[in-house]
Amino acid sequence: MRLIVVDDEPLARGVAREYLAAHADIEIVAECANGFEAVKAITDLAPDLVLLDIQMPRLDGFEVAELVGSKTRFIFATAFDQYAIRAFEIHALDYLLKPFSQERFDRALAHARTSLASALPRQEAAVREAIAARDRPLGRVLIRDGARVHVIATEKIAWIEAQDDYVQIHADGKAWLKNATLGELEAQLDPGRFLRIHRSHLVNVDHVARIELAGKDSHAAILADGTKLPISRSGYQKIRAAMQ
Repeated sequence: MRLIVVDDEPLARGVAREYLAAHADIEIVAECANGFEAVKAITDLAPDLVLLDIQMPRLDGFEVAELVGSKTRFIFATAFDQYAIRAFEIHALDYLLKPFSQERFDRALAHARTSLASALPRQEAAVREAIAARDRPLGRVLIRDGARVHVIATEKIAWIEAQDDYVQIHADGKAWLKNATLGELEAQLDPGRFLRIHRSHLVNVDHVARIELAGKDSHAAILADGTKLPISRSGYQKIRAAMQ
């Protein structure tokens, strides 16, 4: 079993490692100290099981579970008993109340093994789908805004601007900063829809109203909302081809 440990307390992650050392069939593929790290690791690695804390900064355990979807299987581990009903409502495999013993931990893993074995055909299909999904363009972009996470559908994104180690994403008349480079985001978006028309600008061609001259040898893309974006020479050839 491939497992991810998620807990904001280093001591708690250490206890999990110690308990898991007794199980030769389990590989810890990642350790995460907060919910944002967990969402990325779960999405990228498609683990069989996640040992997940609930009360964490930024995103809590339930928000992590919501963002990664119902195909991921969880064992919740928390110091608070009031979340147990909600945990099982989202089909958690078990609910460990800290501090828990090795024996209690082993029982939770035994239950998880039984549950995962009975769902193995579905799990294998889910893994194949997750691998295939990594090769498909993003359908949505997650953007952290303080304690909140915005989920932006890519078709609503009009344009994206590079700002050092960040990008500014423009959608529905609003703008958000995301900690990523323009090249990283370009590689994940649909190349048939998003074009690099300038070294600092990525545009959704569905939002381009027209192309016009901006100077003797330069052009600009005019978006549906009136935004004017510069177009490089190489970008001009790409956007002309896309809009024909």
